[in-house]
Amino acid sequence: MLNVAIIGFGLSGRYLQAPFFLANPNFNLKTIVSASQNPQEIYPSVQVARSIDEILANDEIDLVSIASPNGTHYDFARRCLLAGKHVLVEKPFTSTVAEAEEVIQLAKTQGKVLSVFQNRRFDSDFMTVKKVVENKLLGDLLSFEIHFDRHKPILNPKKWKEETGPGSGIIYDLGSHIIDQTLVLFGSPKAVAGETFIQREGSTIDDAFNIRLDYGKLKVVLKSSLLVREEGPRYILHGTKGSFVKYGLDVQEDHLKAGLMPRMTGFGIESVEKWGILNTEINGQHFRGHLETEVGNWDLLFQNLFEAITEGKELLVKPEQIVEQIKIIEEVKK
Repeated sequence: MLNVAIIGFGLSGRYLQAPFFLANPNFNLKTIVSASQNPQEIYPSVQVARSIDEILANDEIDLVSIASPNGTHYDFARRCLLAGKHVLVEKPFTSTVAEAEEVIQLAKTQGKVLSVFQNRRFDSDFMTVKKVVENKLLGDLLSFEIHFDRHKPILNPKKWKEETGPGSGIIYDLGSHIIDQTLVLFGSPKAVAGETFIQREGSTIDDAFNIRLDYGKLKVVLKSSLLVREEGPRYILHGTKGSFVKYGLDVQEDHLKAGLMPRMTGFGIESVEKWGILNTEINGQHFRGHLETEVGNWDLLFQNLFEAITEGKELLVKPEQIVEQIKIIEEVKK
């Protein structure tokens, strides 16, 4: 069993990570670092630390999950690795390619496992899209779009979310997810183009982006905005044989916020009415209907991390893969 500390008790630490560490018997969530909140009100079994220094000095901690504000990820990852801890870093991994490469090299030098919390590789909708692509259900893919939109016209009350600085803005916050998904499916693009925008009144950070990735015959568009009130499709795929359109977002976050824990019956299962529409040819016959959504399972990331640390298994989310993601972000933000 690995003793775990989480740094940060915001959305990621409280809802997206702590429940998985608690539900998986291979982990002991020992400590949560929070400067102002009391995590014991939610998770009474954990200890509370007020600074990262308490974690670094604790020889009982095997793995540190960094779920603190974006601008701290690089520094905290370095300090944890130097203290002899295995490390999981919330996205964005780092703000620059140079920082990412430095942390990756440090992990190798220290002989520690380093991974990134790209949990949306294990979303129900993305796993379904991956199945469509890998099984060539649309023939040769020609067009691939992902939209990750929200309606949040009011500036975020979390001050750090609205301050310009390393890792700030929607391209690091939401873009890191959908760029990662694209790279998982198709690898590195031949060319990158795009731009970020400021759309909300009073905002000083980018809150929308439009990215175009060229894969030759296949063209990819990735878009996000905080000023989309009417939901459109999340995924739009067109190929030589057909199309696949998927609305909605993976339900794991909503389940966790509602108190449903990982590995409970029904966790990560999407309702039938949200299944995507597949319109294509299968074995020479036209088919149009709903395609059952895969079960979302972020637990795969946590279980794999345990096995990588204790058994030397290959990581599902390798930090080297994330370097390409950051290169694309840097290119778009030029």
